[in-house]
Amino acid sequence: MRVMHVTFDMRIGGTEMVIKNIIEGNTDANIEMSIFCIEAPLGPWGEQLKDEGVAISTKARKPGFDVSIIKALRAHIKYKKIDVIHCHQYTPWVYGTLAALFTPAKVIFTEHGRFYPDSTTWKRKLVNPLLSRFTHAVTAISEATKQAVATFEHIPSNKIKTIYNGIKPLNSDSVNSAALKLELKLPRAAKVLGTVARLDPIKNHVMLIRAFSIICNQVPETYLVIVGDGEMRQTLELLSEELNLCDRIRFTGYKTNPTDYINLFDVFVLSSLSEGTSMTLLEAMSLSKPCVVTDAGGNPEIVKHKVSGLVVENDNAKAFADDTIRLLNAPHQQAIMAAHAKEIFDKDFDVKCMNAAYKELYENVSQT
Repeated sequence: MRVMHVTFDMRIGGTEMVIKNIIEGNTDANIEMSIFCIEAPLGPWGEQLKDEGVAISTKARKPGFDVSIIKALRAHIKYKKIDVIHCHQYTPWVYGTLAALFTPAKVIFTEHGRFYPDSTTWKRKLVNPLLSRFTHAVTAISEATKQAVATFEHIPSNKIKTIYNGIKPLNSDSVNSAALKLELKLPRAAKVLGTVARLDPIKNHVMLIRAFSIICNQVPETYLVIVGDGEMRQTLELLSEELNLCDRIRFTGYKTNPTDYINLFDVFVLSSLSEGTSMTLLEAMSLSKPCVVTDAGGNPEIVKHKVSGLVVENDNAKAFADDTIRLLNAPHQQAIMAAHAKEIFDKDFDVKCMNAAYKELYENVSQT
């Protein structure tokens, strides 16, 4: 069976990590996988997969609706005798479905996340039900994402299957973490809150920093480490200055491997306005970290409230601060939640779970 993943590019991100994990986790010699990117540049993970021998094609789309993408995809389908096209996100799905028309290839569409606030258009209301008729399976990375696809993309919910993202478990390294603590000039007795996310409005670091200002007043030995970079960095740094938190917040910038930073955290925090299945949240759980997250998207499906962490009202700095303070002041509860987080990760979110689900889907779709 030949499976071709169609996506925007293979830069570093959640969707790209899913594709990378599916391909690297494929141990079935009867399944051959390739990638077709509709944007350029390819990105570092694409280059890495190329070096590993994965066939990757790229055709940068032009502004507007680019018919040449459909032609290029159709040529690939026919020449490489593709059995299954796995389209990741909406635009690749549109191009992939149209390219597969009148070919034997079967189409899968995976929705990886939603915008905030969510919305629809009259075009999608007309077009999507037609596209879904030529789509053999639709998946979403959380139940919340599934409901959003049904509501805003007008695809029947009974046609959508939830397959949660999965990652390879991370390894704890206390030696590197201790060295990193010195590098970040964190006191030995510091209680460390941390998050890993691009500095984008949807991640709502503004709320997190405002919550942290409340936390600092109640738990003065607490520090916040923000791993990531993006368009909001200057705004967030200015907010930190305004709230007199510069000595308590560490902005690390973008890091290719955040494992050592997550190891530092006593509590992992996620303040997003919207989420599908957060990869960094899974990474934290794999490292046995208790988590405080907003009630957004798939977060409450991953973090079991008062079991593996705390789920707090979305965009409410006071509530986020209050719950985080209670957890920081309860080390025994932290330890219990940390153990449960790892148990839940191993059971539901290990990459093997995701790969087994997609393999079964490929086999079922190819036989229809």
